[in-house]
Amino acid sequence: MSARAALPADFGERRAAMLERLAEVARAHAEALAGGGEKYTARHRARGKLTARERIELLLDPDTPFLELSPLAGWGNDVTTGASIVTGIGVVEGVECVVTANDPTVRGGASNPWTLRKALRANEVALANRLPLVSLVESGGADLPSQKEVFIPGGALFRDLTRLSAAGIPTVAVVFGNSTAGGAYVPGMSDHVVMVKERAKVFLGGPPLVRMATGEESDEESLGGADMHARTSGLADHLALDEPDALRIARRIVARLNWRKAGPDPRPDPAPPLLDEEDLLGIVPGDLRTPFDPREVIARVADGSAFDEFKPLYGPSLATGWAEVHGYPVGVLANAQGVLFSQESQKAAQFIQLANQRDVPLLFLHNTTGYMVGRAYEQGGIIKHGAMMINAVANSKVPHISVLMGASYGAGHYGMCGRAYEPRFLFSWPSAKAAVMGPAQLAGVLSIVARQSAAAGGRPYDEEDDAALRAAVERQIEAESLPMFLSGRLYDDGVIDPRDTRTVLGICLSAIHSAPVEGARGGFGVFRM
Repeated sequence: MSARAALPADFGERRAAMLERLAEVARAHAEALAGGGEKYTARHRARGKLTARERIELLLDPDTPFLELSPLAGWGNDVTTGASIVTGIGVVEGVECVVTANDPTVRGGASNPWTLRKALRANEVALANRLPLVSLVESGGADLPSQKEVFIPGGALFRDLTRLSAAGIPTVAVVFGNSTAGGAYVPGMSDHVVMVKERAKVFLGGPPLVRMATGEESDEESLGGADMHARTSGLADHLALDEPDALRIARRIVARLNWRKAGPDPRPDPAPPLLDEEDLLGIVPGDLRTPFDPREVIARVADGSAFDEFKPLYGPSLATGWAEVHGYPVGVLANAQGVLFSQESQKAAQFIQLANQRDVPLLFLHNTTGYMVGRAYEQGGIIKHGAMMINAVANSKVPHISVLMGASYGAGHYGMCGRAYEPRFLFSWPSAKAAVMGPAQLAGVLSIVARQSAAAGGRPYDEEDDAALRAAVERQIEAESLPMFLSGRLYDDGVIDPRDTRTVLGICLSAIHSAPVEGARGGFGVFRM
């Protein structure tokens, strides 16, 4: 594809709207960065301790990126944004790792239900992409008021650590402070354990619980101190003098892993896009009912802006084709006009099969209102053709990455590899929306159903109540469709600046290639023809 320079006539308006949304996202990110707030951060520092993000910074190689995952977890709920834990992908001694760090400025790093979901997602990323896991631990265990939502599913955290180890994926725990009750099993089930002298405290039950359970009087140091675990219990493999020393030791552990990627290397010296990534701020219209050309996005993300389109004249509302991002090959599926018809669905299924034959990861760029409805389309087989596309997505074995740019409604969200279809990574632009259908359509459907029900019962229909109901439903669905709402519930891995898309994809593709990249050779189930 030749470089494209066309920009929409209202580019300035679109750019301004995107910048306004980015400002909202930045405010939400600031909440996560603040952790427990100034008071508790100051108290933490007064104890001579580093914050979670400072610990991560010392762990990672200098001047290397850290792709934070789920930074808005818990946003819009009754917990601190970020959910008292920081997770992401970074480079340690040249090795890409998943890093998790409890934030002790938020209720002592205790885990609430959103903390658990975020930590489990990080473990999932480590296992799927074969990335070593480094846990920076300082947590009082479950947040007791919410224990009913944490205790039973929380066992999966420890299950994951054993499964990672069984799969040959190293796990490293660095303990900076309390790691009590269930939290004690993080170092207990990790391959390598570092504890900070006179700071780390690891025990199943602290002195008060031991006294209640057994009548025994004990102090924290003899019960679970770092020195005891290094000299007596053997739980600590390394005893660090202080926090920087602990992080130095963790870096040396990773350096000695003899870790090698299992996937193919990228093409060396990839060419940057020919077009300016700044343009991505003004590509998506404020009204998602207005179509936009996703090729303009691809031209600002792909190496050299090169995109070899597959079946460009068939099913034109879905663009499919081959590109490279930071030297890694990708097959791209990008919604061009929003609606998916039978041709688009069939084209997508064929293209996904081709990518699996070639062992090429797939990139899904969402802007779809779903599969087309109506008598002619139902008679034309839209259900079986849509099912064909969803079948192909569900049974594809190559890694998938999804980016929600605009609308992602209905079964189109599934066909374009939404969260339930387990993409390796899924990110949203601030312009994205995801729901069963658009707010106006959903409110209209409810109005029609209520109107028909009143007619069937011979009751008069109150138009004023109908208007009020439609307005209320539209407001609710609009709010619940927005990316920060969805990100707060971990339905994506983060809301990103469109200008960062190429960088984020590059980090994700590099992480993906830590594991073998292999496609399905058949095994797609029955395609209804």
